[in-house]
Amino acid sequence: MPTPYGDTVFHTMNIMQFADDVRDATGGALDITVHSANSLVGHAEIKDGVRQGLVPIGEILLSRLANEDPIFEVDSIPFLAASYDDAEALWAASRAAVEERMAAQGLTVLFSVPWPGQSLFLGEAVTEPAQLQGKTFRAYNAATERMAQLLGMVPTQVEAGDIPTAFSTGRVEAMITSPSTGVSSQAWDYTSHFIDVQAWLPKNIVFVNTRALEALPDDARAALMAAADAAETRGWEMSRAETDTQIAALEENGMAVDTPTDALLGAMQEVGETMTAEWLDRAGDAGAAVIEAYRAD
Repeated sequence: MPTPYGDTVFHTMNIMQFADDVRDATGGALDITVHSANSLVGHAEIKDGVRQGLVPIGEILLSRLANEDPIFEVDSIPFLAASYDDAEALWAASRAAVEERMAAQGLTVLFSVPWPGQSLFLGEAVTEPAQLQGKTFRAYNAATERMAQLLGMVPTQVEAGDIPTAFSTGRVEAMITSPSTGVSSQAWDYTSHFIDVQAWLPKNIVFVNTRALEALPDDARAALMAAADAAETRGWEMSRAETDTQIAALEENGMAVDTPTDALLGAMQEVGETMTAEWLDRAGDAGAAVIEAYRAD
């Protein structure tokens, strides 16, 4: 099982527990070996690797699939769902649509777990949106690229493992990411300010090749699905706990933890409204149904 993130990242820890649960429940008959930190298959190739049967199961950041279908990026629209309760409601509203699109590619969704809210990391205090103009900005999907453009920043694609190098070489000057990624990449070595905007909670998704799943004996398949349900519940709890723990770790390592000013927050919320409207244009009736279900919850 290839995954993109290192062993100390809570997503990977949750997946390792998931693998242990499956192994225990099947008496070792179904043994999932986790290859973390892009060590087996790179993040960009994991989905196709599972689809093609090169590996049976994998994990990716769901919004990386935005270019395939807008439904995959609904959780990365700034300020559409900016809390755990809202993120859970959005997942409930969008899960069936995500599963349908994955199923069309021969993939079965097992579970999904969010990152803590995405917030700003910079090398200086920023109180006005004009201070962001022209800054190079680490993007990791289409939504972060578009947000950067709307804020007048210059997006550059950088994987999580390459963040320190990108900052130290001047490729990027700012990023929006979770406090978890900030800590795992030791953001205090190259940035000084964390602005706690919690703009959205993007999810990682774990999925399996449907043929491989259906080829399992009934008891092993049932054990896998039960372990997946437990991993989703546990993962959301881990993510909530992670937020406070990792923000505290940033502060302990010398970073200034700032609350966004009204001016900065207002500018980012305007960007969120623009991006929601743009997303609805792209996503059509399917997207409108997701938003209607989410807002009715």
